[in-house]
Amino acid sequence: MNFIKNANSDDFDERLSTDHLRGQHQQTTNASTHQENLKAFIKGMHCASCSSRIEKVVGGMEGVNKVAVNLATEQIDLSWESRLVSIEEIADRIAGLGFELVQPRSEEEIHFAVGGMHCASCSSRIEKVVGDMEGVVSCQVNLATGEAKINIDPDKISQRELREKIEGLGFKANSVSTSSHSLASQQEEIAARLRNMKRSLVPSFILAFLVMVISMGEMVGLTMPEIVNPMVNPFNYAFIQFILVLPVLYLGRNFYIIGFPALLRRVPNMDSLIAVGTGAAFVYSTWNLVEIMLGIDAMARAHDLYFESAAMLIALVSLGKYLETRSKSRTSDAISQLMQLAPDKALLIKGDKTQEILVDEILVGDLLLIRPGDRLPIDGSIEKGDSAVDESMLTGESLPVHKGVRDTVVGGTLNKNGSLHVRATKVGADTTLSRIIKMVQDAQGSKAPIANLADRISLYFVPSVMAIATVAGLSWYFIGHAEFTFALRIFIAVMVIACPCAMGLATPTSIMVGTGRGAQLGVLVKNGEALEMAQKVEVIVFDKTGTLTHGKPALTDCINYSDMDEDQLLSLVAGAESASEHPLSEAVVLAAHDQGLSPAESLSFAALPGRGISTTVKNPLVAAGQESEVLIGNLELMIDKNISVSDVQKKEAEILSSAGKTALYIAIDGQFAALYAIADQIKKESAETVRQLGRMGIDVVMLTGDHQTTARAIAEQAGISTVIAQVLPENKALEIEKIQKKGRVVAMVGDGINDAPALATADLGIAMGTGIDVAIESGDIVLMKGNLIHVLTALKLSRATMRNIKQNLFWAFAYNVVGIPVAAGLLFIFGGPTLNPMIAGAAMALSSVSVVTNALRLRFFNPQTW
Repeated sequence: MNFIKNANSDDFDERLSTDHLRGQHQQTTNASTHQENLKAFIKGMHCASCSSRIEKVVGGMEGVNKVAVNLATEQIDLSWESRLVSIEEIADRIAGLGFELVQPRSEEEIHFAVGGMHCASCSSRIEKVVGDMEGVVSCQVNLATGEAKINIDPDKISQRELREKIEGLGFKANSVSTSSHSLASQQEEIAARLRNMKRSLVPSFILAFLVMVISMGEMVGLTMPEIVNPMVNPFNYAFIQFILVLPVLYLGRNFYIIGFPALLRRVPNMDSLIAVGTGAAFVYSTWNLVEIMLGIDAMARAHDLYFESAAMLIALVSLGKYLETRSKSRTSDAISQLMQLAPDKALLIKGDKTQEILVDEILVGDLLLIRPGDRLPIDGSIEKGDSAVDESMLTGESLPVHKGVRDTVVGGTLNKNGSLHVRATKVGADTTLSRIIKMVQDAQGSKAPIANLADRISLYFVPSVMAIATVAGLSWYFIGHAEFTFALRIFIAVMVIACPCAMGLATPTSIMVGTGRGAQLGVLVKNGEALEMAQKVEVIVFDKTGTLTHGKPALTDCINYSDMDEDQLLSLVAGAESASEHPLSEAVVLAAHDQGLSPAESLSFAALPGRGISTTVKNPLVAAGQESEVLIGNLELMIDKNISVSDVQKKEAEILSSAGKTALYIAIDGQFAALYAIADQIKKESAETVRQLGRMGIDVVMLTGDHQTTARAIAEQAGISTVIAQVLPENKALEIEKIQKKGRVVAMVGDGINDAPALATADLGIAMGTGIDVAIESGDIVLMKGNLIHVLTALKLSRATMRNIKQNLFWAFAYNVVGIPVAAGLLFIFGGPTLNPMIAGAAMALSSVSVVTNALRLRFFNPQTW
C-alpha cells in the first residue's frame, strides 16, 4: 500500500504549492551513489514525542542515512540509499506510526479565469486543444464557474504559452497568480483553523463552567436549587453533570481520536496523556453515576464525581492548543513579508505597447516597464532610464541606491522616482528574492545541535510519564493506604501536567523567529547549526580586499607642487590616464568624474612597462592648440626622464607608501608637478566594527595577500593588531586551520569570490553579499550588504537566539521536573498540598504557550540596543 499522500490533500496543499513555487521541498537524486534527498511535510504530529519517534524509527531503517523532523514547521528532511530502501517503504513505516508523509507534486497547477464560453462545446474544445499540448498533464474546464485548472510540467511549457493558446481559440484568459493565491490560501487555512478552534472553545468553557458551578457551588458558599442538590437529589446532581460534560468531550474528541490509537500502537503522545487522564476521570464518574442510579450508597457516590475535572481539563488544554497555534502562526511572519515583496503583475513591453501580465508568466529576456512606485518583479538589467531604488527590505540599508543603464536590479526592491525599462535575467525560483526565501525556509526547518538533548528525552518522555502516573497512583493506594479517589486524582494530575510540547517547541520556534528576523535585517542564516556556532566564535578572520576595504582603488591624496589649482591639475592628469585601463588610472579618472570635472583630451599615449605612462594632452591653460607632455609613474620614471625631485618630495612619497598607499609621481612639461596617492580605502565602519568585536570578547585577525607594509597600514587604521600578510588565495584555508589547531572557534568573513575555500574551512563562514550570487552559495551566514556592521548583527542575533533557546529549554525542563513530582504528591508527604488536576491541566496548557511566546520576543530584536 502506498501511503504517500498527494500534495493537494487536506491542509497541506497550499503550503506545498507555495513552497514548490519557491523551489522548496523537492526530491533530488545522486545517480552515482543512489542517494536520494527529500524535504516534505509530515501530517499528524502533535508533540515532541511524535517527531522524536519518527526520527528514531525511520532513522533505524537500513539505507536511511539522515532523518530530521521539525515539529514547529511539520517537516521532515530525509536522505536515503534508493538501492537499499524505497520512499514507499519509508512512507509505509511512517504510516505505521500513525502519521502521513505528504510528498510534493512534481507538476505545477495553473488557474485561468476563462471568458467567452457559451456552451459545453466551448469548454470541451479548450480541454481538447490545451490538453494535447506538450507538457500539459491534465486540463479541466468548468463551464459554470468559468475556470480552467491545468497541471503542467514547468520545464516543458510556460504559463504564458497556455494563456496565448486559449486566447488563440477566441476566448479571454486571465491568469490567477499561483504564488499569491497559494500564500493567501495558506494564510486563510491557518485563520480558518483558528476560527474553528475558537468556535469550539466558547461552548467548551461555558459548559465546563456550568459543571464546575454544579459540582463545587456549595463548597464556595452558593445555595444550590434542590433539583441539583446532592443531599436531596443525588441522581439529578450527577446526571446533569454527565449530560453537560458529553458535549465538552465531543468538542475535544480529537484528543481521543488521536491519543488512544497512538497508545495502542505503543507510540503514545501528549494527546494520549490527556485522553487517558480525562478518560479515567469520566469513566470512574460514570460508574459512580450508575451506582447512584441503582441506589448503591448514593450520597457518598454523589460526592465522588470528577466530571468537572474532565470538562475543565479539555477546555483548558484546548485553550492552550489555540494559543499555541496562534503564536506559532506568527513565527513565519518574516517569510510572508518576503513573499509579499514580489508583485503579482508586471507590464510587458511589446513594441510600442505594454501588456499587463502575471509575474508567473515572465520569461528570461522579456522587457518590462517599471513605473515609479512599482516593485521590481524579477532580477534584471536596466536598458533605459535611471532611478533611485529602495533595497531596504532585502538588505536592511535605509538609503535608496541610484541605478542607471546596465546596472542590475533585484526583484522585490522598490523603484522610487523614475521609469525603468528592465530586461529580465532571472525569473521564478531563480531570482534573488526566491533564493533568499528558500534559504530562510531551509533555516527555519533545520535543527540546532542544542536540540539533541530535548529530542532524546522527548522520545521516552510520554511512556515515562504514564509509568510515573501509574506507579504514583498505585503507591498511594496500596502503600500509602489512601482512598481510591485520592489515588485517582494523583494519577490524573501526573498525566495531564506533563508537557512534551514545551520541550519540542523550545528550539525550533526560536530558530524560526530568529532566522526570520535576521532576514528582515539583511542577515541570512543557512541553518540552525550555523546560528548556534556563531555564538561560540572566539576569533574572526577578515579578508582585507572587499571586506575591510571597498575592494577598488581610489584617489586619497593630492600634493600639488604646480601653479595650477587642484581641479585643473586633476582634469589634466585624468585626461592623461583616460587612455589606460590600469586600475590606478581608473581611480584617477573616477575621482575627476566624482568632482564634476571633464578630463582633458588625450592626444597620444605610451605605456612604459615597470615605470608608468607617457602621454600628450591638450592643456586648456596654455595657448590654443598647445599641448602638454604628462608623465605619470614611479620614481624610476622621473629619474629616467631627468625630472628633478627634491629630497623633501621623496620623503613625502615614502610617507604615503608607508601608509599602504601607491604613490604616483606626476611631471608636466618636464617639471615635477604633483604626488598622487592611490589606495583601496578602508570602509568607514571597519574600525567601529573591530572595536565592538573586541568588547564582545572576540579576537580579530586580518588575512591578505598584500605586502606586509601595506597590510600593516590598513590593519592600523582598522584597529587590528594581528595581521597575516602575503598569503595566496589558495593558502588562506591553511591559515584558518592553523588558528583552529590552537583550539579556537574561528569565523571567516569574506566576499565568497576568491576565499570560498577559507569560508568552508572555518567553523563559521560569513559571506559579504556584495556579490550575492556567489555569497549565497559560499557562507553559512550571508550578509546581504557589504556593511561590516552586519557582522555584529549576525553575532548578536545568534547570541540572542541561543539565549532565548536556553530560556525555553530551562523553563520546559524545570516545569516538568518540578511539576511532575508535585502532581505525584511529593509535597503532601511533608504536609503540603496536592495538585488539583484542573490546575495541572491549566499549567500544562500554558507551558507550551509560554515557550512560543518567549520565542516571539525575537521578532523585536534590535542589534543597536542588544
